[in-house]
Amino acid sequence: MISSYASGLLADTGIAFIAALSVHLVLAVGQLSLGNAAFMACGAYVASVLTVEHGVPVHAAIAAGAVVSGLLGVLVGFPALRLRGIYLAMATLGFGEMTRSFFLTLDATGGAAGYSGMQRLSLGAIWAWALPLLVLVLLAERSRLWLAMNAVRDDETAARLVGLDAVALKLGAFGVAAALAGVAGGLFAHWHIFIEPSAFALERSTEMVLAVVLGGSTVALGPLFGAAALVLAPEALRFIADWRLAAFGGLLIAILLVRPQGIIDRRLIQALKP
Repeated sequence: MISSYASGLLADTGIAFIAALSVHLVLAVGQLSLGNAAFMACGAYVASVLTVEHGVPVHAAIAAGAVVSGLLGVLVGFPALRLRGIYLAMATLGFGEMTRSFFLTLDATGGAAGYSGMQRLSLGAIWAWALPLLVLVLLAERSRLWLAMNAVRDDETAARLVGLDAVALKLGAFGVAAALAGVAGGLFAHWHIFIEPSAFALERSTEMVLAVVLGGSTVALGPLFGAAALVLAPEALRFIADWRLAAFGGLLIAILLVRPQGIIDRRLIQALKP
């Protein structure tokens, strides 16, 4: 039997991994979003309201939250197509704060007091979402579609010249990434059985980006390793009490200095193959 403490860590790792995957997809087309926590919030609140107020089965509600988040991601993607780099990051950051403020003042979902009453999911149910999503993204990374996404990331002008539809690829990436963040939000809500707007602030978005950068952005296993490091490392450092967070920050810096490409990348995977 797994203890409740270990179950909590593994559940948080699975949720953080799915959230990080959403950033991984956006980075694949050369975009950087600091607003994915907003899509996570949408998925969390939509799924929670459906299960609590309307009696919708939990997994169907999570899927519905993902659809709503995905559609919102496409809408956000339209104006984002005109922006790149720091300008896109700032725009998505603003969208994230706007969404948080919306739920902060929305009385129907409890506002600042939060929302509760959800049915708690099991650890297995969370990983029943996480593992198939990992496999799907790993398979996608072997496809022509992924090569086209990477071509847009590397040189959008050249990609257009060879006939690739950069607009459709970016919009698709934004939509699917937002849907993944919505899944993470729905799982988060039904694991912690309480949500509040502050849980989806800027810190949540930066954690998603950090998980991808730390784990490696060239393969879907990177976000998994990064999410595990972000969740498990602070717990492993509890023995140094008040210095725990400082030591964790130093550990992150050390890892990125030694492996700026992240914990795992394609070259390492090839080297480990027999």
